[in-house]
Amino acid sequence: MGFPTGPSAPHVTAAERIISTQGSPQTRDDSVPTPADVVAPAGDVAGSGDGSPARPEALEAAAAPASSPVSSPAPAPTSLPVEPAGAEEPKGRRRIGVLLVVALLAFLIDFGSKLLVVARLENHSAIKVIGDVVTFQVIRNSGAAFGMGQALTVVFTMIASAVIVVIWRIARRLYSLPWAIALGLLLGGALGNLTDRLFRSPGVFRGHVVDFISVQHFAVFNLADSAIVCGGILVVLLSFRGSNPDGTVHQQADKGEQADKGE
Repeated sequence: MGFPTGPSAPHVTAAERIISTQGSPQTRDDSVPTPADVVAPAGDVAGSGDGSPARPEALEAAAAPASSPVSSPAPAPTSLPVEPAGAEEPKGRRRIGVLLVVALLAFLIDFGSKLLVVARLENHSAIKVIGDVVTFQVIRNSGAAFGMGQALTVVFTMIASAVIVVIWRIARRLYSLPWAIALGLLLGGALGNLTDRLFRSPGVFRGHVVDFISVQHFAVFNLADSAIVCGGILVVLLSFRGSNPDGTVHQQADKGEQADKGE
C-alpha cells in the first residue's frame, strides 16, 4: 500500500514511512524469503546492515559448496628394506663369455694336438723333449686321466657329461673372472676327452682317449687332462679364498650372519 505524495498529501510520520517500506522488519513476512536471505548467509554477503549492496566476492563465496575438499596430508615415506650386514650383490657383468672363450680355446688346442700326434707319431718311436724325462708317444687310454680306471670307460663318459651340465648351470650366475677362467678350463678339458670317447674306436661311449705327453715315473696324459687339472687347482684356491662364482665372498656373508645373531 502507498501513500500520496506532493503538496496535497497528508503529513506522513517517520514511523508510518518505515512501516510502509517494502522489506522493512515491520512489514516483512517471514514465510517469504527475500533475495538477501537466499543468496547471502550472514554479515559479509548481505552487507554491513546499513542497506549497502553485497560485494561480488562475497556472493561468489556464498555460491561455493559448503564443504570444500580438504587436502589430505602427504603419506609418510615408506622405509626401504635394509640389506643384511655382509651381504653383497653381484658386481659387474656376467662372465659367461669369458668361460666360453677359455673352454673353446682349451678344446681346440687339445683337439688339434691329438690330430697332429695321431698323424705324425702313432706307430712311431717316441720323441725326446727333455731327455728321457719328458717324451711324446701316442697311447690310447680307455680309462680316466693319467690312465686310471681303464675298465670304467662308460662310467667316466657319463661323469664327463655330468660335469659339463653342472658347469653350464653354474655359468648362469657367473660374475667372477677367475671363476670363469677356472670353469672354462674344466669345460674345455671335459669336452676334449668326451669327444674322444664318443667318436674314437672302439665305439660310442667306449672310445679310447689319445694321450701323448709322457713324464718319466709319472703318467701319460694329454692337454685336456692338463686343462682339467689346472682348472681344478684354481677352483680349490678360489674356494679357500672365500670367492664365489657370483662374485661375492662367503666369509663376509658369514660375518654378517654372526653380527645379526649378536644383535
